[in-house]
Amino acid sequence: MQLICCTKKLLKELDADPTDNVEPISSLLGRWHANLINIERRKCVLITNDSTLFTMFIPFLRKPDFRKFHYIFTEHLFKNLLNEGFSQRQIEAVLNEHEQILFSKTKSRSVLGSMNEQKIQLEWEIRFNGGLKAAPLYELNKKLNRNLLSAIGLKYPVEVLQERLKTI
Repeated sequence: MQLICCTKKLLKELDADPTDNVEPISSLLGRWHANLINIERRKCVLITNDSTLFTMFIPFLRKPDFRKFHYIFTEHLFKNLLNEGFSQRQIEAVLNEHEQILFSKTKSRSVLGSMNEQKIQLEWEIRFNGGLKAAPLYELNKKLNRNLLSAIGLKYPVEVLQERLKTI
């Protein structure tokens, strides 16, 4: 079971009652934070892992997508891990921990601050690529995870994730 800590705007869009479960989740990656953002008048979600700051951008969401957000999240997680070159065993181990997801309110201002840094970079990359429809999604995510972030000791999120999963 995993916990995704959502901003108020995203919780409203998900139409989810946030859980009061604040117990730390012992797993490979731990909890995530997610924020609803609007880019070019399109609803998108930026989601970041608390411990590694591995970030995924999920664009073009509509109302029905928020009802099945769990599936959309795991699909994007699978595709991003595959695109980053993780092994099948590593991907399966991560996905097995995400079979059940609970939503709660945000818990870490530090993670939200890192997400704001990533959002600025994302918006610049989208403009550079000619707009949201023209931007290559998985390449955007790769670039986001190759930004040095101070919250993880000026490391790249993808390298922190690789380190976390290397024992699998």
